Amino acid sequence: MTVIDANNAIVGRLAAKIAPRLMKREKIEIINADKAVFTGRKEQIFAKYVQRTSITAKGNPEKGPKFSRMPDQIFKRAVRGMLTWKSAPGKAAYKNLRVHIGVPEELATAKAEIVKEAENNSLKKVLTVGELSKSLGAKW
Repeated sequence: MTVIDANNAIVGRLAAKIAPRLMKREKIEIINADKAVFTGRKEQIFAKYVQRTSITAKGNPEKGPKFSRMPDQIFKRAVRGMLTWKSAPGKAAYKNLRVHIGVPEELATAKAEIVKEAENNSLKKVLTVGELSKSLGAKW
């Protein structure tokens, strides 16, 4: 089992690095998912997710599609987009992923890996997943 810290990591880049490792049947736990960041203008990011999560945007409000507003589920959905999750190997890989808000007690002593390629070094226009989910109305 590998523990990866998502603090100040760009969501898309980190998801792209995690997906091939999941396909190799590695078990991965992500901590601090609420501190991962999206890059770009905040207005565009908010507009994209508000449109996605609004009740009348697509489909039937009672049946779906439904998108979670919780930060761990937003991050997990980004990783799912990098996997072939409709096939049997992709579903098996997706089941090996665990995403946590903050650091749970059982992983507090574990050594967390930091993915250097996904770190946000110089980009100033960032929005954390936690800020996005709070603006969407998530309560955690």
